[in-house]
Amino acid sequence: MVSVGTFDGLHLGHMTLLCDLSNQAAARGLEPLVVTFDRHPLETIAPDRAPGLIMDPKERDVVLKALVDNLVVVPFDESVRNLTVSEWMRRLRDDYGARAVMMGYDNSFGCDGRGMSPEEYRAKGAELGLEVLMARELPGYSSTEVRRALAAGDIEKAADVLGRAFSVKGTVVRGRGLGRTIGVPTANIAVSPRQLLPKPGVYAATVCDDFNDFDECKAVVNIGVCPTVTDGGVTTVEAHLLGFRGDLYGRTLRLYFAKRLRDERKFGGIDELTSQIAKDIEEADAVLEECGRDDCE
Repeated sequence: MVSVGTFDGLHLGHMTLLCDLSNQAAARGLEPLVVTFDRHPLETIAPDRAPGLIMDPKERDVVLKALVDNLVVVPFDESVRNLTVSEWMRRLRDDYGARAVMMGYDNSFGCDGRGMSPEEYRAKGAELGLEVLMARELPGYSSTEVRRALAAGDIEKAADVLGRAFSVKGTVVRGRGLGRTIGVPTANIAVSPRQLLPKPGVYAATVCDDFNDFDECKAVVNIGVCPTVTDGGVTTVEAHLLGFRGDLYGRTLRLYFAKRLRDERKFGGIDELTSQIAKDIEEADAVLEECGRDDCE
């Protein structure tokens, strides 16, 4: 039994579909298989409208593989873009041995599939000897809803839809070095240009590195252009790790966002900025303490 989709973010709606896929496949004596893409389809169809990715595709694939065992990643090129629903179903049957197809309640595939009803999908499947099933409905749980929440800075809502804290990762690179001169060193984190970021502002977050070289840390994260000390224009991700002492350059860090604290704004000078950062640190510490987090050692 096969399910086809982008699965960006692997939110709770996706998890419901994957659960139904596994259960329905087992009931029919079939193996579950997920077919996904190496990129968001809009990156090929309309690059100017392609959204930022909620989850790195390689990380998504690792999780999918752990959940369903059988995973096929298809390069989404023009030939795939132009496949009709019937052509897709024929490929699923002939190339992957599909006997049945599981679809999300708001999912579609095939260049002629947008707006097609479940009954139409079932009819096309029946013509090719494929059973078409629909996963349980979970309204409000979608990649679109995650993007909407992040655009509004509503980290808690994004976490509710994802079923986990929203996170991003990147390598620590050299920045302006201003934070160190004012006693608040920050890690300047280079994230993928494909990565979706929350609304610019200041956030409470926790940080860990991919190699577990240090314990999880509380952090204050600024996403924006740092208007007090720059002319703006380039969005950066900078994290001050509470209590951390050490060199972070070259490390890959992951940030787990807990709460948006405030908008980014231009202050009257460095002293005013430093004073506000101290308040941000105090608030972030309190927020994360409430979440049961501890400072890094």
